[in-house]
Amino acid sequence: MKQHTSQCATSWGEPTMEEQTMAAKQQTERTFPIRPRYVRLYTDPGVPLAERNYEHAYLTWELPLKTTALICIDCWSWHFSEETLHRIETISNERITPLLAACRAAGMPVIHMPANPVAEKHANFRRMRPESEKAAAAWPSSPQWPPANFRSKSGPHAQFARPAEPQRRDREEHRATTRDFHTTCMPTAGEPVLLDGEDLHRYCAQEGILHLFFIGFNTNACVMMRDYGLPAMVRRGYHGILVRDCTTGMETAETVADLTCTNGTIADIEQFLGYTVSSKELISALG
Repeated sequence: MKQHTSQCATSWGEPTMEEQTMAAKQQTERTFPIRPRYVRLYTDPGVPLAERNYEHAYLTWELPLKTTALICIDCWSWHFSEETLHRIETISNERITPLLAACRAAGMPVIHMPANPVAEKHANFRRMRPESEKAAAAWPSSPQWPPANFRSKSGPHAQFARPAEPQRRDREEHRATTRDFHTTCMPTAGEPVLLDGEDLHRYCAQEGILHLFFIGFNTNACVMMRDYGLPAMVRRGYHGILVRDCTTGMETAETVADLTCTNGTIADIEQFLGYTVSSKELISALG
């Protein structure tokens, strides 16, 4: 039986080509409201410039959807620390899962940055630059210092290395053989899996992305220290917005009770680097 199409919906309820084109155009032009939070290191007239008066403040933005992306940093299925793993499981299942669903439904790009060896093993892995192209030194004449054996804490500088830990071998073996995406954060078809900050930068330039919403683990480690983490991308000129309840930090015996490291890193971001939002706020804005 011959199938007929027209300017209205087809007889079996699928959109026509014209409707699909219109929907794509609306998606391209869509904006959404968001109120990023930061710490205002200023005061109103007559109020002392003192830490006790530095409070949260909010901006009101209308973001073009096509210029935004959700950056998933090291959302892995395992962590060597039991308390950290428990928090990661809770956050991944209760907060990241609905956030990913909302971003995908709205058409916000989801970009996965899981580091190696996870990145290169995935079918969605891509490189954004020629393999033969290497990074150049920012200052070609800059001295090669400190010496290599000082950097590696070997030879005459071995005394400065931290002591060998028997558990380190187990962690390295897990990294090489078992580490994978968390089941709630698996890339779907078409979502890029990238390796480093240069590839993320080139992908964002290619797609016209300016505003980066970060989720993942750990707040005070990979989110802050990777070359694709929030500070590194802010230094490249992007807006860095941490989804503050979709991350957790590495704590210590002195900090785990009240998550001092996590909350301190969030405060650092809000004071000096960028902004934060909650997952509930972002889901509501995208809805």
